[in-house]
Amino acid sequence: MTAAVETAPAGRDLQVIGLIGVAHASSHFFQLVVPPLFPMLRVAFDVNFTQLGAVMTVFFIASGLAQAPCGFLVDRLGARRLLLAGMTLLALSSILFGLVPVFWMMFPVAILAGLGNSVYHPADYAILTANVSPSRLGRAYSIHNLGGNLGWAAAPVFVLTVAALTNWRIALITAGGLGLLIVVWFLSARQGLKDPPTKPASEKTTGNALAPIISRPVMLCFLYVTMLSIAIVATNSFLPVSLRDLHGIPLTTGAATLTAFLVGGAAGMLAGGFLADWSRRHDAVVTFGLLATATLFVLMSMVPFFGAMLIIIATLAGFLLGITMPSRDMLVRRSAPEGAIGRVFGFVYTGLDVGAALAPIVVGYLLDQGKPAGVLWFAAIALAVGVLSVVLLPRPQRPTPQPAE
Repeated sequence: MTAAVETAPAGRDLQVIGLIGVAHASSHFFQLVVPPLFPMLRVAFDVNFTQLGAVMTVFFIASGLAQAPCGFLVDRLGARRLLLAGMTLLALSSILFGLVPVFWMMFPVAILAGLGNSVYHPADYAILTANVSPSRLGRAYSIHNLGGNLGWAAAPVFVLTVAALTNWRIALITAGGLGLLIVVWFLSARQGLKDPPTKPASEKTTGNALAPIISRPVMLCFLYVTMLSIAIVATNSFLPVSLRDLHGIPLTTGAATLTAFLVGGAAGMLAGGFLADWSRRHDAVVTFGLLATATLFVLMSMVPFFGAMLIIIATLAGFLLGITMPSRDMLVRRSAPEGAIGRVFGFVYTGLDVGAALAPIVVGYLLDQGKPAGVLWFAAIALAVGVLSVVLLPRPQRPTPQPAE
């Protein structure tokens, strides 16, 4: 288990949490600066949406493949410099997207952007774990997750507004310039941040270096994160069309239902941060939240809820799923040995990319086969498998009481 940092003043913790929260928001922001501009790019380069979608596929493949190796680099070189490099690379990639003269050049830029994006999870969690007081770590993880969601929300509004006032090239270049400003701010504010303990000198072979990430607890955490990603992607991407085909609910109502689910999730993340700091039974929090969410998914597949009741059910499902997120991060932290925090978080959160790649294929098949209820059942089953992986995690051993002298 990773050693805990000493309790720090609240102001110091808030500074670190805010710094990393903004950094994580920038990661998610740059994930969504290009897709909202697809209609303009389609005309500018005379390509179709499949070709444009392939650009983002390359981005996420590069990010997923590089994330685990970045975890090793975090443990060897330190998290701060890797995070700074990733932030810079993402910002410069946005500028390059705005400058490419021909379409095919977007693909190598997408690879560069994916490499920049791959740094965030291992570096962010390593910095938070090494700098934030243990009593506030759950809330730190919740703000980290919430920052990512806010970055997603801000990107379409920003690039579409700038593009409407100017053009798509200026929008991407301006977004990159904003990212460079964040880099400068991070560079000036990062003084005092410390890196977690680096890789122990005794790890001289590849086998020893891999040992922390092929341990049973870490592999179970990887399975859990993969299943969680499958459920989230299936719901976020296909809930409106599933409800339409299943119960005849209009797409506009389905979109409002998805918004309610996401808003409930954001509220749940904030509440889950306090719960993760208050409770030591993070496995129980996750088990309850995932099973309750899975139950609501099954209920939505069987009962044709409409209007306000549908919104309430979706909001509750999002909230229950959201409260598990900080406890999820605490479980991963608990499974990381000393000096391996970067490797463990880097490997485990590769499961997000694996789940994101698998879910659309299965869900698309279910919809093509005329089985929209299967989408919600698929998400529910993925959450149930996630619960099983958490239940199988070894419980932390309590210190053996010493006999009185």
